[in-house]
Amino acid sequence: MPTVENAASTDQGLAAELRVAVMRLRRRLAVERHPDNELSLATMAVLGALHRSGELSIGELAAHERVRPPSMTRTVKCLEEAGYVSRRAHETDGRQVLVTVTDAGRATLLADRERRDVWLSDRLADLTPHERQVLHEAAPILDRLSQED
Repeated sequence: MPTVENAASTDQGLAAELRVAVMRLRRRLAVERHPDNELSLATMAVLGALHRSGELSIGELAAHERVRPPSMTRTVKCLEEAGYVSRRAHETDGRQVLVTVTDAGRATLLADRERRDVWLSDRLADLTPHERQVLHEAAPILDRLSQED
């Protein structure tokens, strides 16, 4: 049984520390969102997926965001009504709809990202060069952890 002093040296202890740290950072980054942005984090994630991947179907978006297609259809409808995305019929499959981020959606996404990146960059400047290097090395690992099921 690990003691309190070496709990972080176990995978379970490391998992607990990472969970807390990542969740705190996520909450802090959410607070730093652009003040003009009224979109939820979930809808911003949809804009981000479209920005990265280009045109996607409702099903692909739903799978990417791990929600059901009817839920994604509602999200896309709201984003379309606000002018953040556009929809069009698939060329060969009339049952599918393809979604693309609009210029307004892209601008909103990029302004929001820039504000949070500036905040985080300011925090990183307070770290030692070694601490920044450790985070630089950890970033792709954390990203990989977020992608695995």
